[in-house]
Amino acid sequence: MNRTVVELLADNAEHADAFAGRFDEVQDGQHPEAVTVCCSDSRVLQDQLFGNDTPGRLFTCSNIGNRVVQRTDAGEVVSGDVLYPLAHTGTRTAIVVGHTGCGAVTATYGVLTGDIDADSEPPGIRHCVGLLAPHLEPGVGLLPEGLDRTEAVNRLVEYNVDRQVDHLVGSDDVPDDASVVGVVYDFQDVYGAERGEVHVINVDGERDPDALRTEHAEVADRIGRLWTY
Repeated sequence: MNRTVVELLADNAEHADAFAGRFDEVQDGQHPEAVTVCCSDSRVLQDQLFGNDTPGRLFTCSNIGNRVVQRTDAGEVVSGDVLYPLAHTGTRTAIVVGHTGCGAVTATYGVLTGDIDADSEPPGIRHCVGLLAPHLEPGVGLLPEGLDRTEAVNRLVEYNVDRQVDHLVGSDDVPDDASVVGVVYDFQDVYGAERGEVHVINVDGERDPDALRTEHAEVADRIGRLWTY
């Protein structure tokens, strides 16, 4: 068998041994505390970035660009992957997790600036970029002058998280008492803190760091943005 699969199965054996007794409370159902929407980048370790080793605690969704939307005949709606725990398991916290150096944001930025030909991508990737592009296009126009490509992308990472938060907050399908938090996971020293830290940039649509620190003083040191607009 493929060596990678052999190694993964060996790792799974260790996982099964460590977790054998941790599924007793969730055998017949789940009531996760939060749904997290992460980018499916291999560097974004969805459960581990929150230190989670408890089955049933987090409902994890992933896709390129940490999108919460899907396109239907009725227009853009909250993705069923994200909506399911909010609608059916009593979950009342949604966390949109962007990350520094996001490839999906980089590709979308390239398409919007004419540096990448979207038609050159396979249809599936073209579809995903097409879902991001309308939300990111206004942000490209707002970018400060003089940024290099990396700096521009990391500001658009924040802008993308904001747009996904807005979509959840504004959706009639999301319960009114749900809290929606936008964060950025930094493993590239962009925010000047520890690699792997999560930085809160948006809570229920509020983006102003000072307002957020006042409202959420208990995590004031974890609130910060690269860009306000």
